[in-house]
Amino acid sequence: MTDRKQFRDLAEPSALHDAIDDLDIAAGTESVPLAEAGSRVVAERVDAGIDVPGFDRSTKDGYAVRARDTFDASEGDPVELSLVGTIEAGDPPDITVSTGEAVSIATGASIPRGADAVVPVERTTRESDEEDDIVSIRTGVAPGDNVMYSGEDVAVGDRAVGPGTVLTPRDVGLLAALGVESVPVVERPTVGIVSTGDELVRPGEPIDDERGQIYDLNTYATAAAVRAAGGRPEIFAHVEDDYDRMFDTLESAGERCDLVLSSGSTSASASDVLYRVIEDHGTLDLHGVAVKPGRPTIVGHIAETPYVGLPGNPVSALSIFRSFVASAIREAAGRPSESAPTLDGRMAAPKRYSEGRTYLLPVAVIEDADGDILVYPVDKGSGAITSLTEADGVVEMPPETEYLEAGGSVTVDLFSADTRPPTVLGIGESDPLFNRLLDRIDGPRYLPHGSREGRRRLRDGVPDFALLAEADAAAVSGETIGRFSREWGFIVSPGNPEGVAEPVDLLDVESFCNLSEASGLRSAFDSTLETIAEERDTTRAELAGGIDGYGWAVSGIRSPARRVAEGEATAGLGLRYAATELDVDFVPIGTQTLSVVAADERVEKEGMRRLRTVLETDSGELAPSMAGYDVSTD
Repeated sequence: MTDRKQFRDLAEPSALHDAIDDLDIAAGTESVPLAEAGSRVVAERVDAGIDVPGFDRSTKDGYAVRARDTFDASEGDPVELSLVGTIEAGDPPDITVSTGEAVSIATGASIPRGADAVVPVERTTRESDEEDDIVSIRTGVAPGDNVMYSGEDVAVGDRAVGPGTVLTPRDVGLLAALGVESVPVVERPTVGIVSTGDELVRPGEPIDDERGQIYDLNTYATAAAVRAAGGRPEIFAHVEDDYDRMFDTLESAGERCDLVLSSGSTSASASDVLYRVIEDHGTLDLHGVAVKPGRPTIVGHIAETPYVGLPGNPVSALSIFRSFVASAIREAAGRPSESAPTLDGRMAAPKRYSEGRTYLLPVAVIEDADGDILVYPVDKGSGAITSLTEADGVVEMPPETEYLEAGGSVTVDLFSADTRPPTVLGIGESDPLFNRLLDRIDGPRYLPHGSREGRRRLRDGVPDFALLAEADAAAVSGETIGRFSREWGFIVSPGNPEGVAEPVDLLDVESFCNLSEASGLRSAFDSTLETIAEERDTTRAELAGGIDGYGWAVSGIRSPARRVAEGEATAGLGLRYAATELDVDFVPIGTQTLSVVAADERVEKEGMRRLRTVLETDSGELAPSMAGYDVSTD
């Protein structure tokens, strides 16, 4: 074996489609109990073995009669018939109706001998005395009125469900009515799922950040995607980047499954051994495709079982699965092919791309004030799962397309046919109080990317509103529809063992955890350092350079507090609320005002009106229960 540092020639996307379509994934057929048949695909036609109904039955509550006895009946001149009995649903029809007689009958009950119609109870009047039981008929009926004859619904030999039918609750109900106990269905293809990588840890197990460990999200995301496509996922233990262990795991999966999907170790470097295993012990039909994300994709066979190697980055893996693999699993499961739902819109922000590959650009959609669709990129890199969870679909950029201009028309390939634009879209500061307020709005979408990013995106015309710190709010146009303040300072261990009382004390702490530069809270901290630096006749950079960990920046507003609580840092930048929540100490430094700034052209959107109401009425209810918040800010 030789080390390969480069990919083979990258295949075109059409070649990847062809390679996957050529894989034989079909699993066969099986018989399942009717109770488990819902949503399964019928493999063979099922015919009715009985008549439904199997007897003539009443479709109304009323009276079974000989129709000719009622021909002269009317509201003004009713016909009187003698009541000779009652038949409930399930009773044997052991009564015979003769001329001038009627039988009380319930919906679904058998029509008695001699009767050929049913008069609805609301068109009758019943009179009883000690000697006679009489019913007055106030309308005429014809033979067959309000009667369903045997086999009228389904007759013996009729086609009940045909091959390829995806069994709905209605279909299952029909089969139950026919007495069908089990149904022949297309067997779900068993799809083995193997994640690779020394750094992976299964959810529920402890994780070691210092060793670069991450939770194995690909296994579970891929399993969910397989199940949604109609397959039956079988999860195997993740395997380290070791040739022999990789082969053993893939061979075992290949022996038990109809298709094997792996993720990770698909690149062509010396540390990525998966393609070598496939080459040595199976067939390697394709390695590398001219698609972003998803270039290091493998197609072949292992243990004579179809195999697809997905990239390790979650966005790449799920993008390749959705665009190329899902349809093959659907076909193998007998499920009808789905036309990808699309939505036309205009780019709210530009996107530049020049790598010479087809780009499946993750995007999200929002409506402007006129109800027109705006499309904005949410690509945060193939290593960020939120590039997909925040996205509604993808815009395909062909290799020759290097730029999508703002306002340009695009077509979005939606992830789901029921995708709807959010009622409101916001971008800005991460804030616990605001998160709770958003819970009181139906269908919002909020991207906590920081005050600086919120300001930029609001200027670009992407969101309906932005949650901004004071300086950023002053730098954009828009209507402020809400405002509140939060107390910020330093999170310290219980008892404040290092005696932190003011910012300069951070020069002496063992380790400090900061927030990213995108955060408005970080801006407040840096402004404070700027003031101190001027007083000391130095620069903020020099002052910050003396703080051990100043550059150790995290994104989550609670993350510094968590690191202090877990002993990973001795101090951190944060909110009083976060310190209270995690039961650590807090050193107050100042308060920060956040403003909800609405885009002028969208302030009257229905979702924005609801947001304004929530800010005006609910913030005063929630804030008192959250330490450090004040909604009385002018």
